[in-house]
Amino acid sequence: MPTTAADRTAAAPIDWKQNDLYRFFVFVLAPPSRERFDFLSQPALPAALQDLWKRLDCVGEFPGFEWFANYEEYESAYIALFDVGIPEPPVPLFESAHDKTHPAQEIALENTYFYDVLGLRSDQSQAVPDYLITQLEFLAALRYTSENASDEATAASLGRAETEFLERHLLNWVPKASGKLQETGAPGFPLLMNMLARFLVLKLDGWANQ
Repeated sequence: MPTTAADRTAAAPIDWKQNDLYRFFVFVLAPPSRERFDFLSQPALPAALQDLWKRLDCVGEFPGFEWFANYEEYESAYIALFDVGIPEPPVPLFESAHDKTHPAQEIALENTYFYDVLGLRSDQSQAVPDYLITQLEFLAALRYTSENASDEATAASLGRAETEFLERHLLNWVPKASGKLQETGAPGFPLLMNMLARFLVLKLDGWANQ
């Protein structure tokens, strides 16, 4: 019997030391796709996430990881949690939805200033600058550029930009969003967001993958 992509992925344990966790969370929290569903459905994933939970030194015992029985349930839950609601979805994946102390335009503009560090531009036809996935992709690019900088001064400067962006933006709202998501009782997503919030706190403290 031929193996599927999901079978091949399940057969290979996740090496968290080599895995860029910014990109990992981009992948698992991005809008629904069949590839994402297959990855998150693999039988080996709960054990891998338990290992990550321990590496991140998350509070309490690992709560387990439940996922959706089929793609349609996953897709509809994602939309209901993050995309659709009156006056807004339960947990929007935008910084400006959780920070009411600054105008949304100001938050988006400040995010854009950071992206200018690497000459990046978010495609506003696809996502606004303060969208979670855009922010995490920027941090992944910043981390990669810093690690491959040709001199220590550039690496240090990029490292400071990462710290400031984490402090001013991601940690300004992701923990709040995680708290709201825990209250929904949805499968899968609350655990992933909880671990993301913990990872961001550790990154601010200078943590590297163990």
